[in-house]
Amino acid sequence: MYEHFFQCPYCWEEISMLLDASVAKQTYVEDCEVCCNPMEITPEFQNNILMAFEANGLEQ
Repeated sequence: MYEHFFQCPYCWEEISMLLDASVAKQTYVEDCEVCCNPMEITPEFQNNILMAFEANGLEQ
């Protein structure tokens, strides 16, 4: 597991998330732990190193 810190695209608070480095590229939806809005999370790993990360708000 890999802990990554980033800003929520809704409330701009810094939050952390545990990412699974065993899957090279993934996309899933998870709620912000501060404001509870849904975010689309897209991490990309290469050799267990985080190469790219996006956290985007979802259209509601």
